Amino acid sequence: MKIAICYCSRHHGNTRKVVQAMAGECGADLFDLNEAQDVCLDGYDLIGLASGIYAFAFDPTVADLARRRLPEGKPVFFACTYGGAKGTGERAVAQIASERHCPVLGSFGCRGYNTFGPFGWFGGSGKGLPGEADLQRARAFVRDMCAACAQKRSKGE
Repeated sequence: MKIAICYCSRHHGNTRKVVQAMAGECGADLFDLNEAQDVCLDGYDLIGLASGIYAFAFDPTVADLARRRLPEGKPVFFACTYGGAKGTGERAVAQIASERHCPVLGSFGCRGYNTFGPFGWFGGSGKGLPGEADLQRARAFVRDMCAACAQKRSKGE
């Protein structure tokens, strides 16, 4: 099974740590959207979209890639890191996935180190996050996503 994870990680690399753990678990190809924004996803069986949560939303680069390049009907999952709460951060990419008839198999989220705004004045919040326990949960999550995708494929969905 071919898996792609497209991500945008800024500031402290929180999301990068999570997707690297996922890729190490399942052999996914990682696409850093800060470097390559014109990714072809047609040959992948499962697509992950990941971002830090900025102003309560995924980075617009991820939503833009999904709008332009997400193949019709491909299973997807979401992953995010956040400073305080996940909120409705994946709403825009979930809407795009729905419009493309892409089944959403799941969503992973965990806290990360945050120095945005007033948090920076006091040394930040979430120091040391995502931690090893978060990365273990990310690995377990992506294993579940692969199993769910394989099950859908075996049923011909």
